[in-house]
Amino acid sequence: MSLDQPTDFVKHQTTTRDAFLAGRITLSQPRHGFRAGSDSVLLGAAVRAGTKNLLDLGAGVGTASLAALALGRAETATLLERHAETLDLARQNIVENGFETRADVLALDILDRPAARTAAGLKSNHYEAVIANPPYFEAGQGTLAPEASKADARHMAEDSLDAWVRCAAGCAAGDGVFTIIYPARGMVPLLAALAPRFGALTVLPISPRPGENVTRLLVRGVKGSRVPLTLLASRALHGATGREYQPEFEAVFRGTAVLDW
Repeated sequence: MSLDQPTDFVKHQTTTRDAFLAGRITLSQPRHGFRAGSDSVLLGAAVRAGTKNLLDLGAGVGTASLAALALGRAETATLLERHAETLDLARQNIVENGFETRADVLALDILDRPAARTAAGLKSNHYEAVIANPPYFEAGQGTLAPEASKADARHMAEDSLDAWVRCAAGCAAGDGVFTIIYPARGMVPLLAALAPRFGALTVLPISPRPGENVTRLLVRGVKGSRVPLTLLASRALHGATGREYQPEFEAVFRGTAVLDW
């Protein structure tokens, strides 16, 4: 829900102030760049209760991790983002939502070498939970977004998904939980990247409506676990008709419930 309070930002970027979780958090984000939506909120609501330190890979303006903080799923969060203007918005959102003592940001590209990550302050084998909403078009697919931040969020090189998962595995503590949201059409490469590094994989398929094909996957894995994969029954975001969310998801988006899976 837009609060329609645009402000000029770096390089004349125009932003809006948008409410999430029925106003529990309010975020600045680009008016015309990549804009956070239901995927980011679901990812934040999917973080396990009691998480002490959360790492958000490719955090954007911070929607997923700040939702996790607002919902009480995590005590602290580290937001990793490579796009400078987006990172500035994330910093602004942390302060304006009162999370400056519970969240920090790292200017870093996930594809950087491990030495560069360490120098930037990213810790190895440390985070109890890692989350990611990575780019969902491979290079050459779809239409490249004109805004740099939107292009970064929607496009990546063919082998980058494995690099994202490898980064998550390197940063997660022993028994740390990695949760990722990804398009269903990418299930094969996603599971191929996850399986060597995480066990107890749990896959929650999400469809737009009952009886329709699955379009999104929420996948959770535990570092070092040998428990076999669990494929859950699919859940529909909306009812058979209309734009209303199913009660389970409506409660999540209004900030009165978390994603139970």
